[in-house]
Amino acid sequence: MAAKAADGGRWEVVKKGRRPGAGGGGRGAGGDRRALGEANGVWKYDLTPPIQTTSTLYERGFEKIMKRQNKEQVPPRAVEPKKPANKKQPKKVAMLTNPSQKQGRFRSLEEALKALDVAALQKELDKSQSVFTGNPSVWLKDLASYLNYKLQAPRSEPTLSQHTHGESLHGYRICIQAILQDKPKIVTTNLGKFLELLRSHQSRPAKCLTIMWALGQAGFGNFTEGLKVWLGIMLPVLGIKSLSPFAIAYLDRLLLMHPNLSKGFGMIGPKDFFPLLDFAYMPNNSLTPSLQEQLCQLFPRLKVLAFGSKPESTLHIYFPSFLSRATPSCPPEMKKQLLSSLTQCLTVDPLSASVWRQLYPKHLSQSSLLLEHLLRSWERIPKKTQASLQESIQSFKVTNQELLKKGIGNTEQVVTCDTACKGLLQQAQGPRPPWIWLLLLLPISAVGLLCYDLQSHSSFQASLTGQLLLSSGLLPAGQYICAKFYSYGLQGYSWLEETLPACSSHLSTVVRPSLQLAWAYTNATASFLSAHCASHLAWFNENLTDTYQRLQIQLPDALHQLLRYLKELLLLLHQSVLQPAWHLLLQALAQAQEHWHEVCRGEVTWNCIKTQLSEAAQWTWLCLQDSTVAFLDWALAMISQQ
Repeated sequence: MAAKAADGGRWEVVKKGRRPGAGGGGRGAGGDRRALGEANGVWKYDLTPPIQTTSTLYERGFEKIMKRQNKEQVPPRAVEPKKPANKKQPKKVAMLTNPSQKQGRFRSLEEALKALDVAALQKELDKSQSVFTGNPSVWLKDLASYLNYKLQAPRSEPTLSQHTHGESLHGYRICIQAILQDKPKIVTTNLGKFLELLRSHQSRPAKCLTIMWALGQAGFGNFTEGLKVWLGIMLPVLGIKSLSPFAIAYLDRLLLMHPNLSKGFGMIGPKDFFPLLDFAYMPNNSLTPSLQEQLCQLFPRLKVLAFGSKPESTLHIYFPSFLSRATPSCPPEMKKQLLSSLTQCLTVDPLSASVWRQLYPKHLSQSSLLLEHLLRSWERIPKKTQASLQESIQSFKVTNQELLKKGIGNTEQVVTCDTACKGLLQQAQGPRPPWIWLLLLLPISAVGLLCYDLQSHSSFQASLTGQLLLSSGLLPAGQYICAKFYSYGLQGYSWLEETLPACSSHLSTVVRPSLQLAWAYTNATASFLSAHCASHLAWFNENLTDTYQRLQIQLPDALHQLLRYLKELLLLLHQSVLQPAWHLLLQALAQAQEHWHEVCRGEVTWNCIKTQLSEAAQWTWLCLQDSTVAFLDWALAMISQQ
C-alpha cells in the first residue's frame, strides 16, 4: 500500500514476509490504497496527462498479479538512518488486508459502479499524482488496484482469467478499455509480438482468451484497427476449438458496431478471404456446425470488404480461386456460393472473362458447372454481359472441338461443356422469327377465308370474292388468261409429243460420249484434290465453320440494327413523303372529279371523257407547236445577230 510516513522522507518498497530495508517503521497516512477508474460505458473521464503505456503493461496486468500483491510502496521516515528490520511491520500489512475491512461484494458490476465514490476516487488520484510526480505508470497501477478493490462483483466475462485468490479484475479491464479505445495503435503496431505471446500460451486457453479480449478492445472505437486485430490475431487461431467461438463472436460484434464497411475496404485480400470461405462452407473442418452457420451469415459482409470500393477492377483476381473450388463434388451450399461469386465476377469485372479463357482447358469440370449455371440464369444476366460472354463461349466451342479431335482431356467433360456452349449460343442469338410457319400460314388463311366466303353465299358470283373480282375487272381478265394458258398448254403438249422422242434420241447419240469424258475428268480431278489438298480442304472447312459460327453470332445483331434503321427510314418516309403525297393525290382527284362534273354537266360518261381528252391533246399539241416555232424564231434571231 502507498502510505506516507509521519515525519515524511524517502519512499521504499516493502514486501510481505520481509522487513523494510530502512528503519523507522512509521505508520502510513491511513486509509485504503485507492486509484481512479471507470467501467466500460458507464463512467466518462479524461486522464491528463495521457497515460504512457509500456511494453510490460500486459505482463504486469496478467502475469504478475501475485508480485503486485506482495510488493507495496510505503513512505519511511525522511531523516532517521537505516535501522534493522522491524519484525512488527508484517503485522501492519496484515491489519490493512484484514478481511473484516475489505470492500464488500456486490451482486453485479453495475451495482458496484453506482456505489463507487467519485469524489474519493478523485482525491486518491490527486494524492497519487502528487506523491509520484511524473510517474504515470504508478498512477495506472494505483488506478487498476483501486478499482479491483472497490468493484468486488461477479465476473461478467467468461473469457477473462481470474486471480487464484479470487481477486476481481474489473479494474484491469476498465484500464485496458480506456487506453485502447484512445490509443488503438498500441496493439496494431505490435501484432507480431502479440501473436507470438498468444501462441506461447496456446496450451492455456484461459490466458489466450484474456489476451484476445484485451487486444480486441482496440477495435470497438476504430473499425480499421479492429479488423487488423482480427486478421492478425484471431484468424490465425480460428481453427483452435477453445478459441474459435470468441474469435467469431468478436467478428460478429465488430461488424455490428460498424455498419459502414467502407472504412475496411482493402483490409481483406485473397490470402485471408479464401480461408474464411473454406471455414464457412467446407464441411468437417475444425469449426462446429453452429459456428459455421454464424460465419456463413457474416460472409456476405466479408465479401463486400474483400471486393473493396472498385470491384470492377479487382474481381478478376479472385476468379481463379473461385473457379478452382467449384468442383462437382463440393458441398451444395458452397457450390451455390461459388457459382454466384463467379457470375458476379463475370458481370462486374470484364477482365474475368479473359482469365476464364486462359484457365478453361485445365478446368473443364469446373467450367462445365459454370456454363450450366449461366445457361440456367441467362435471362437474369445483363445484356451488356451477355454480349461480352458470347466471344468467350465461341472460343470455348472451338477449344472443345480441338480437344475432341486430339483426344485430350476427359471426353465426357468436354462433351458436357460443348453441349452447354451450344445452348448458350442459342440463347445469345435469341428466338428466330418463324418465317416458314408464317409462309405456310398465309396461304392456309387465304384458302380458309375463301372457303368461308363461298360457304356463306350460294355461289361464287354471289360471294364477296366474286363480286370484288368482277367489279375490278380481274375476273374476266383472269378467265381470258386461263383460257389462253389452257390453249397454249394443249399446243405445247402436242408439240412435245411429236418432237421429244426424236430430240432425245439425237441428244443421246451426240452428247453421251462428251458427258462420259467429262465425268471421267471430274473423277480424276476429285481424286487428285482429295490426295493432294486434303489438309488445305480441312483448314478451309474449319475456317469456314468458324466464320459461319461467328456470322451466326454477329449477324443477328447486325440484322436487328439494320431492321431498326430500316424501320426508322420507313417511318420517316411515311410521315414526310407518303402521307403528304397521299393527301395531295386525294385533293387532286377531288378537283379532277369536280372538273369532270362541270365539263360533262353532271354526268360523267366515256364519250365525254374521250372528247375532253382529245381536246386536251389538241391543245397540248398546239402549245407544243407554238413553243417550237417561238424557239426556232429566237434561235434564228440569235444566229442572224452573230
